Amino acid sequence: MYNVVGVRFKKAGKIYYFDPDGITVEKDHYVIVETVRGIEFGKVVIANKQVDEEDIVLPLKKVLRIADEKDRLQVEENRRDAKEAYDIGCQKIEEHLLDMKLVNVEFTFDRNKVIFYFTADGRIDFRELVKDLAAIFKTRIELRQIGVRDEAKMLGGIGPCGRMLCCSTFLGDFDPVSIKMAKDQNLSLNPTKISGLCGRLMCCLKYENDEYESAKEQLPDLGEYINTAHGDGKVVGLNLMERVIQIELAKQQRVVEYTLDEIIEEGAISSKAAD
Repeated sequence: MYNVVGVRFKKAGKIYYFDPDGITVEKDHYVIVETVRGIEFGKVVIANKQVDEEDIVLPLKKVLRIADEKDRLQVEENRRDAKEAYDIGCQKIEEHLLDMKLVNVEFTFDRNKVIFYFTADGRIDFRELVKDLAAIFKTRIELRQIGVRDEAKMLGGIGPCGRMLCCSTFLGDFDPVSIKMAKDQNLSLNPTKISGLCGRLMCCLKYENDEYESAKEQLPDLGEYINTAHGDGKVVGLNLMERVIQIELAKQQRVVEYTLDEIIEEGAISSKAAD
């Protein structure tokens, strides 16, 4: 077992485990930690706890100290300077006639590096741009190309549901989303209705997907025939969330509703439709 704390560097960023190195850290405290890209300032979202070796990636980086007011002021200064760096970056991109869009700029806590996040349709030769930026900022420059989903996460916004984007408020990772999920939920396959601000399939299609898959395994398919107490019928509708089946009775020419429990109690038998 390993003693760790969970630290997040951005509001909806991933949670990374660190070795507290003998320091007792409470949730919502701010800490200075050693990361692969340098010294960083982060918020503790998981206080000291024991985890198994398979739940972490070794070797763990260490918590250097609890952050103080001076560290907070440093973070605020970095954010102000990042806004100025963004304007300079946009200007230099325009001067070099590069087909790229600058999304965000970020200073590492120790100002050892300035990271410029951008989107582009293909590969960009930005070597001259990096030289210009390095001459201005007198530090290491990293240009990092990101996807449209990462862009939406950084910029934020309001989704079609009227709420702030999930990715920018609480989603730490992007889960794979497929068009099959929309089909399983009987949603319109119109791209404008199932796509988020990023232009990709909405992340929320994943939220109830397991429940829909479970329901589909338990319920008959549309078009299957069911032998019920009221007679033989064809499945013409399904309410997957409530496990309700609509059956059109062949002889009575009417539609009745059965719950899954009622079907099981009656011992109804289904067979594939002869479509």
